[in-house]
This record gives sequence, C-alpha cells and structure tokens, in this order.
Amino acid sequence: MEDKALSQVDLIREAFHYQSRFEGSTMVFKIEFPVTEDPLFPYFMKDLALLSKTGFKIVIVPGAKEWIDSVLAEYGIVSSYTEIPGERKGPASGAQRITTAEAIPFVEMAAFHVATRFMTFLSASRVDAAIGNFIRARGLGVVNGLDMEHTGMVDKVLTGSIERLLREGMAPILPCIGYSPAGKPYNVPSDGIALAVSSALGAVKLFIVSLSGGLSSEKLHIPPGIEVGENGRIIQLRPAEAEAVLEANSKTAESGNRDESSAEQLRELHLALQASRAGVERVHIISGREEGSVLRELFSNLGSGTMIYADEYESIRPLHNRDIPDVLRLMEPLMQKDILVRRSAEQIQEKKDDYAVFEIDSSVHACGALHDWGEGQAEIAAVATDPLYSDMGLGRRIIGYLKERAEKLGFRRVFVLTTSTHDWFEFLGFRETTVETLPERKRKVYNQNRRSKVFALNL
Repeated sequence: MEDKALSQVDLIREAFHYQSRFEGSTMVFKIEFPVTEDPLFPYFMKDLALLSKTGFKIVIVPGAKEWIDSVLAEYGIVSSYTEIPGERKGPASGAQRITTAEAIPFVEMAAFHVATRFMTFLSASRVDAAIGNFIRARGLGVVNGLDMEHTGMVDKVLTGSIERLLREGMAPILPCIGYSPAGKPYNVPSDGIALAVSSALGAVKLFIVSLSGGLSSEKLHIPPGIEVGENGRIIQLRPAEAEAVLEANSKTAESGNRDESSAEQLRELHLALQASRAGVERVHIISGREEGSVLRELFSNLGSGTMIYADEYESIRPLHNRDIPDVLRLMEPLMQKDILVRRSAEQIQEKKDDYAVFEIDSSVHACGALHDWGEGQAEIAAVATDPLYSDMGLGRRIIGYLKERAEKLGFRRVFVLTTSTHDWFEFLGFRETTVETLPERKRKVYNQNRRSKVFALNL
C-alpha cells in the first residue's frame, strides 16, 4: 500500500510540473472522425474542456473523411482519389479525394456537421467554441492529368482570428474546408490543416487522435536500437528514429501487404514527422478510445501513446547537489533489499563527480556512478532506476553512458559487483571473472560477507 501511495504522489508531482510548464501554451488536436462515434468520445471531450478551463489554449481540427463518404454515398455521388506527386506513396500517404462541383456542397455540409459535434460537447462542459473560416485555400489544379476541381491546400492560416478567440478563452474548431479570397470553397485535408495551424500558431504540441492510438511493434517493423515497451508500445521517437521506422515499413506499405490499422499508424507517423520538422516541439499520437489518454499523455512522463519530440526531452548529465535526495529515493528500495550497498547523502556528496543521472523533463529517474580504482580499471556502481519507467531502458542507457565515459577517460576495463543482477549484466556484454582480477585498492575493501560476483567488460 505504501509503494502504491508513493507512486500516486509521484504522478501528482508530474501533473503539477507539466501544468506549470505548459499552462497558457497552444495545443492543436487533430481528431479522426471514428473517434467521434466511440462510446468514450464524450469523456474525451470533457478532458479537452478541462484543459481549456485550466489555462491551456485548445485548437481542434476534426477529420471528416468517413462522414463525407457516408453523405456522398447517401446522395449517390461517387468519389475518386489520386496520389499527389511528391507525397509519400502507398497506404501511409492517404490519397486525396477529387472533390467535384457536384460534391462540394455536400462535403461542406458534412464537414461542418462534424465540427458541430465538437462544439456541442464543449458547450455541454461550458467551454465556448467557434467554427470559422480560418483557412485561406487555393486549388490543387490539374494533378496526374485529373482536374482536382474543389480539392485544395492551405494557402494561409488566418492566425489573427484564431488568436483573438484563444485570448478570450474560446476553442477554435477548423473543419476541412478552406476558402479562396474570392470565396470559392475547397475541400482541404485535415492533416494539412493541422500541420499548417500548428506551425503558424507556434503550437508546443500537436495531438493526433485516432482509434489506433500510439505506435505498436505488433503492427510495425521496428528497426534495432529503438526502445519498445513490454506491451509493444513505442513510447517516444526522435525525428531521425521516426524516419527510420517509416523507411523500414515503406516496402511493405507500397506492396499493399499491410492491414488498415498499420497503414493508419504509418500515416500518423508521417504527419508527426512533418510537424516535428516544421518546428512543433512535441507531437503525440494517442488513442481516443482509452479513457483519460490525453491527460495521461500530457501530465505524465510515460504518457499513453507515442511521442515524437524535437526538443531535448531526455538527457544524462552529471549529478548536481540538488539531485542527491532524488538519487537516494531511487536507491532506497534497492538498499533495503541489499541489492545496493547502503550509501548516505554525505558519501554521495563526497563522490559527486563520479555520478550521473538520467533526467526526463527536469525529473531524475535513474542514476549510476563510475569509480576510478586505478590500474586502468573503473567500477560501475550505484545503478538505480525508477521502476515506473522500466519500459524505457533507463538502466541500460546509464550503463552505456558510463561505459562511453570510461573509454573517453582512457580506462581499459570496467567492472561491476553484484549479488542478484548478474543475468542482466551478462546480457549487456559483461563476463564473470574473479576477485583476484580487481585492482589492488578494490580488493582490499572487497566485502567478503556480501560475496558479490564480479563481472567485467574490456573496453
């Protein structure tokens, strides 16, 4: 019960940290139409309303493709699609609809109907919203020999109008319709609107919300070196890693040998990568059918989906004095179990320069130390990680950092002493050896009562 209470306290601390960090910032939510028909959609909208009420600036870009398909079918209008040159090919790209003069009135009707769903739920939570003509568009013209007619692209985002609404505490809703200066309507892909609006407003976050949720190794081929959680969820990716995932899955996507869910994840990842390269600090791919998904993604380090981040989200750095209480907090459960030798704050302070910490958004979640024992050998010690972050491989990363540090300092070998984690160190490439191979200074202080095993790695 005590451990559970502590984990709840940690979550509360994280929530306050993110609240103070992002309050007043602009966040864009690109929400696929199937989410609106899910039973949990009302709860999702309550969470968006809560964010708006607590000082976050919310902009909503509803997807409407499936509803437009339904309306056009009802009136007997057949849509055709074509790939746009320069766009990513295959199922991940999402071919664009050729919107005819006959179809555009029904497309407008369907798009604004979907937007109204969002306004209705926000109104129920007493959050003011506005659906407006915030997108100036221009036609695509003739593509692949086909007249795209009323299919367009974003020409300009009318940021002044949107920002005025945000200052008033209102939530702008941008349907997938844009207008030319002469008032001609165009069907504009909601992905393009979300990307343009996020960039134009300087949004710190773009949320891509669908029923598929975050990226999963069960659906996609994941290149080596990318961390995958126990449940197969990819928690976070840098832009270069996102590109590697897209590349690793491109051939399968182009061949059509991929199910609809996987193709959707690739399309979402492609949009996230574009947004990241357009300057959006963090892009989050989350599920709209998991209750509280947006709050968990926003207010906790682990999140609920997949984050593509361009800023310095995580780092391993030297220990500061202010980190010592956090390091002791991480080490205490392991010291109680006699997995780690007990250390005091004074002992850590004395060897402060030997320590490194793994920081995620200004919070310490792992630590380790590299002690010089002479004879070209260094000991990796005091490795501890936050169990709530086990999916992120923090311990392995700390070990990798300390090994690299030892190499730069000219050590020929690193070693560890362990009573219960020898399997893990063997997995990391360490090999068991004898106490006699330790430097003389270390042999003199070796604790015979603990009978720790010795594992070493030549550098």
